[in-house]
Amino acid sequence: MPKQSQLDELNKKMSACSACVLRGTCHQVVPGEGSAEAEIMFIGEGPGKKEDELGRPFVGSAGKFLDEMLGVINLKRENVYIANVVKCRPPQNRDPLPQEAATCWPWLLEQIKIIQPKLIVTLGRHSMERFLPGKIISQMHGTLVIKTIPEIGKQNFYTLYHPAAALYNGSMRETLIKDFQKIPKVLEKINLS
Repeated sequence: MPKQSQLDELNKKMSACSACVLRGTCHQVVPGEGSAEAEIMFIGEGPGKKEDELGRPFVGSAGKFLDEMLGVINLKRENVYIANVVKCRPPQNRDPLPQEAATCWPWLLEQIKIIQPKLIVTLGRHSMERFLPGKIISQMHGTLVIKTIPEIGKQNFYTLYHPAAALYNGSMRETLIKDFQKIPKVLEKINLS
């Protein structure tokens, strides 16, 4: 079955999920969007208010900033895949609780297995923590890490600050843009190895 058909099926299953309390407090499930053939997969923390309303990831102010940065490296949303650790908005945009992230974990792993991205870019510390537990984002940002995750095998991870955090912190914004601009070189390095 083509990757896009597999993702469409998975999205239907995710949309019907009510395994955690978040489903009862959000408007809709936000599975993810983009190319099923993407080389790069961006993974954030969870949907915010705008994402919950529209059913699409990264469509608020952080999403606009992400779109701008993608443009800087000559990519569009449709060239990459964008998802979140949790698929439903936590109330008042609070951080997802560990059990909520654990409940959504199989969905995210299945997305990764279908897409098979060459590079997973984690956006923010919550996303990073799922793949690189115990690491500190201020030490890890802008770094390529190759790690084997039992369910998906060997994978390339590149950690960035979350675009929302960078919107409110000028120095973090500059750092995020610099780190983001390295993505084509990181991908080139992966393709050569």
